[in-house]
Amino acid sequence: MTTRNASFQQWQTLLTNRNKRTRAGEFLVQGVRPITLAVAQGWDVRALIYPDGQALSAWARELLASNPARRVAMAPELIAELADKESAELIAVVAMPTDDILTAIPADPHLLAVVFDRPTTPGNIGTLVRSADAFGASAVIITGHAADPYDPKSVRASTGSIFAVPVIRADSHREVHDWVLGLRAGGLPVQIVGTDEHGAVDVADHDLTGPRVLLIGNETTGLSAGWREVADLMVRIPITGAASSLNAASAATVMLYEAVRQRSRG
Repeated sequence: MTTRNASFQQWQTLLTNRNKRTRAGEFLVQGVRPITLAVAQGWDVRALIYPDGQALSAWARELLASNPARRVAMAPELIAELADKESAELIAVVAMPTDDILTAIPADPHLLAVVFDRPTTPGNIGTLVRSADAFGASAVIITGHAADPYDPKSVRASTGSIFAVPVIRADSHREVHDWVLGLRAGGLPVQIVGTDEHGAVDVADHDLTGPRVLLIGNETTGLSAGWREVADLMVRIPITGAASSLNAASAATVMLYEAVRQRSRG
């Protein structure tokens, strides 16, 4: 590919246009680890784009030879327009999952799901997904009017973890609450635990060993009134110093670490 043809223009819009990403059902992925994880986790890679006429690493050559995706040799100056760095060796066009529904999350007694309520920053979503992967969370659920988890900034911040942890989008808290009520009706004692600086108890003093749904609020306004209403308990993360609060993704990391710490001791 040496010209900005229709395929190139379509891929270029995936970088910045959320609506077109959604309609196309695909997004762009860059970097050795993210692409490797996408392939290893069985995601549908629709195309692999590489710079024409340039020497490729053994990793890139092997992937191009073994993956059935469409292979596109692109002029280096064009691939630089799609990449966040000129030295990008491969860019993958990956299909979005079609099974990103709450009922796909197993009804597990060790359930540990994280809800991110109305996040506005794609990078925060990616960072939270990375922590969820690191600490073995069952899923990340994005609720309300929120940034796109398949935005390039989110995918990059996740360092590929978005391919290892189910990321599910829900229109509102009601959809997730109904799912929790269904699990409870089936005998799974799921507890919804929210985070707030004025929470009733320190997070380390609350039992997180059972099936839990952890709530992380919007970066600026915190949890919505709807989530506060259905939460079983609000906990606080004690902090010192001049900081008034933690970044949302950092708060999620603390909550996940504490849950894993308690479960490993148990």
